[in-house]
Amino acid sequence: MSLKDHILTEKLPNHLAIIMDGNGRWAKQKGMLRVIGHENGTKSVREVVEASAEIGIKHLTLYAFSTENWKRPKIEVQTLMKLLVKSLKKEIKTLQDNNIRLMAIGNLMDLPKKAHQELMEVIDKTKNNTHMTLTLALSYGSREEIIKVIKELTDKVKNNIISIENIDESIINNHLYTQNLPDVDLLIRTSGEQRISNFLLWQIAYAELYFTDILWPDFKKKDLYDALINYQNRERRFGKTSEQLS
Repeated sequence: MSLKDHILTEKLPNHLAIIMDGNGRWAKQKGMLRVIGHENGTKSVREVVEASAEIGIKHLTLYAFSTENWKRPKIEVQTLMKLLVKSLKKEIKTLQDNNIRLMAIGNLMDLPKKAHQELMEVIDKTKNNTHMTLTLALSYGSREEIIKVIKELTDKVKNNIISIENIDESIINNHLYTQNLPDVDLLIRTSGEQRISNFLLWQIAYAELYFTDILWPDFKKKDLYDALINYQNRERRFGKTSEQLS
């Protein structure tokens, strides 16, 4: 019986999010430039995306580039943006073959013109795909997202579009970048770091967290299956007691 066979399809996370960490350290350990780590990381992206679609995950969100990542050395940022364009062009066939819809969240207008254009083209070409939604978090920061929501709601209250008494979780959800996505059920972070790094802070309120020492370029199907099995062995109570669930 394979590892995959131990996964219960009826207990899959509806929304899986991944902080893909460790590309630079992977390259450094091998005496290579950091960019080589990022290039090898795209292979793990392809494998995890295909495995997630195959097993039945409906929503997969990948933390590809944060608002803080703009502070990295200019040459690394430029290389990452070129790699984004290259990957989008290369992976369009994978998305279409697996009936995967591409979406993106974040301050996308901060992306270089060519990267933004390529991203929008792939989003448009895959908009009718229905098997899985793959969301890339690009120039994304959760605090920035929440500030954006506060400003929008403040403006609507000021202009009597919405009453302050009516603001609730659903109203806030409808103003987030992730308004079309369900809350995260499982968040995976690779590379051994155990922090959230400003990623989907609102959306992971009741997510299960899974940390692994594996660096992202080494994270493969088997490692995804391990994380899913670990998730399925947990009791999700959402504030209730075990007795209430039973």
